[in-house]
Amino acid sequence: MKELVEVIARALVDNPDEVVVTETEKEDTTVIELKVAPSDMGKVIGKQGRIAKAIRSVVKAAASKEEKKVIVDIQ
Repeated sequence: MKELVEVIARALVDNPDEVVVTETEKEDTTVIELKVAPSDMGKVIGKQGRIAKAIRSVVKAAASKEEKKVIVDIQ
């Protein structure tokens, strides 16, 4: 999941070197934290949060195969 979020985020931003993705396992939940440069935050979130929702939807669909709950936290 971490690699999936990283590939999507790097494609969206102007500074792909500043994209940092960390993955933390908690019981039956995986938390993926996405950190980007402050100037790229708007590109990752999108108008009315549409891009952020799309990223979360793609990750949720990929996680459903493994029957895990995944939370994507954008910082």
